[in-house]
Amino acid sequence: MRRRRFLATAGVAGVTATAGCGALRSEQTLSDPTRRSDGKGHASIHFSEDGTEIGHFGVDGAVADGVVPMSTEIWHREGTTVESVELRVWMPEAETPPQVAVVSPVEGDSSPPPELTLSTPERVPGTTIAITDLDDLADETISTLELLVRPRSGAATTVAFDVTMELSGGGVLSTDYTLDGELRLEYPELRQ
Repeated sequence: MRRRRFLATAGVAGVTATAGCGALRSEQTLSDPTRRSDGKGHASIHFSEDGTEIGHFGVDGAVADGVVPMSTEIWHREGTTVESVELRVWMPEAETPPQVAVVSPVEGDSSPPPELTLSTPERVPGTTIAITDLDDLADETISTLELLVRPRSGAATTVAFDVTMELSGGGVLSTDYTLDGELRLEYPELRQ
């Protein structure tokens, strides 16, 4: 009889402990990144918590025939996975949003490419690129997103990225992160 009572008590304690585990997981939004520039047309924003870098977003681009081909890189700390990435590409000086094309979508080694959508939101300038369902890319550095940005205004020389990255910590005691920031790059060669 004592054995049954012990097993029943242990089972209830186990269920109670498991049910409370979700509360141990935390969420953190980091929205004050540090900007670094490695040279003309290349810059990145870095998100840190307590002196440890959680992730960064970088862009490398140059003007060619009035168009800016751009390569992006998304890095995140080991032990985290990328749940989604949203980029809004726009030009602050332009009333008309630039034309944006994805030349080379993100691809994984053994899975189909992630879901990628382009949209033009109402009342917000620019084009939004949303990347979800990353499969085997979720735990890697993503550096294969190639874009073309064509301004529609001869006065616009700044390309801006509003960046939102959702990272999952992956464990019961881990932290999920939302990285939210803006990166602006200057291309004076666009001025006509």
